[in-house]
Amino acid sequence: MLESLERTMRNVMDMTWPMIVVSVLCITSIRLVYLIKNKEKFVFYREVLMLFFIIYILCLFQVVTFQDVSSHGGTSNFSLFTEIFRYRFGSRLFLKNVIGNMLLFIPYGFFVSYYVKPKKIWLPFFLTLFASLSIETTQLLIGRVFDVDDILLNVLGGLIGYSIYLLIAKIRSYLPEFFQKPWLLNIASVLLIVLFVGYIYMVVL
Repeated sequence: MLESLERTMRNVMDMTWPMIVVSVLCITSIRLVYLIKNKEKFVFYREVLMLFFIIYILCLFQVVTFQDVSSHGGTSNFSLFTEIFRYRFGSRLFLKNVIGNMLLFIPYGFFVSYYVKPKKIWLPFFLTLFASLSIETTQLLIGRVFDVDDILLNVLGGLIGYSIYLLIAKIRSYLPEFFQKPWLLNIASVLLIVLFVGYIYMVVL
């Protein structure tokens, strides 16, 4: 199971890394000029988080619009659970089409919750539902298929991301003030960047 997920992630990165490199360079340069020109405060870990959110959205767009895959035989599905129960539990197609659709939207639920700071679950729920519905409708318009089960799985993934946000926020509230210092968060951000760049480098090689 883990090997299949790892293979899928490597395939996604192999397809998107050129777009990621160009986008990061362009976005970073524009953002830095904006901050300097407007004399706004530069908070490294916040900028890194925003950059990762943008990268994630770009990768999501490329995967759902350019991935040349149609596991439904070109037929749209408007009946709940039809495609979910189509695959044998634990099979490659189950991991790709069921688990994969949930994992794909976990970051979305987390980032949306981080920036919106919702007090109730309904806001991330509707924002994730809107994003997933937009994707499925767009896929239908560009000659792919619309699958209502994908929407269900995407929303579940988004709510898992929201739950992760709540868990992290809860843990942070119990941490000593030392562990919430900006410089410590900046160090964690640098490590995250190093890991991310290293992973892309391995994919390229």
